[in-house]
Amino acid sequence: MHPDLQKILLTENQIRSRVTEVAKQVDKALSGKRPVAVGILKGSIIFYADFIRCLTVPLELDFMAVSSYGAGSVSSGKLKIRKDLDGDVRGRDIVVIEDIIDSGFTLACLKKLLTERGAASVTIVTLLDKHERRTEDIKPDYNCFEIPDEFVVGYGLDYNEEYRSLPYIGILKRSVYEK
Repeated sequence: MHPDLQKILLTENQIRSRVTEVAKQVDKALSGKRPVAVGILKGSIIFYADFIRCLTVPLELDFMAVSSYGAGSVSSGKLKIRKDLDGDVRGRDIVVIEDIIDSGFTLACLKKLLTERGAASVTIVTLLDKHERRTEDIKPDYNCFEIPDEFVVGYGLDYNEEYRSLPYIGILKRSVYEK
């Protein structure tokens, strides 16, 4: 275990097993369609890669980088698009693949935006759900794990661009981010 972690919350094997299970559910639901898998950068990249490798439906890949936080730790209340999609979503089935949903603000705005752009459907798949932090009326269509309100890192999630490459998800020690 990394020395900056309080404990490991989800092991590599737990993550692999659940990602495969959820991907099979999504694969079945999308049967006969050709969706666009939209990864939300940067945090979802490892989950995104593992998830899409479990799918058998033909799909296109695209990415967005969005934020509602700016440099702070509290939402600004505005969605900022730092990298937009390369393709047109009009008439397409979109699968948004995100690392974590907490307040729900970013995903609620993103779903609204993609719908306004003419997407035929928008399915939200999340690795982690901090439901107790939800302020928006949105929930993922598919979620791998519900977690407590803790600061988690690993498997793509970071603190100051560190810890993304950990193969598991751990709770970061408060002493690391409350310096």
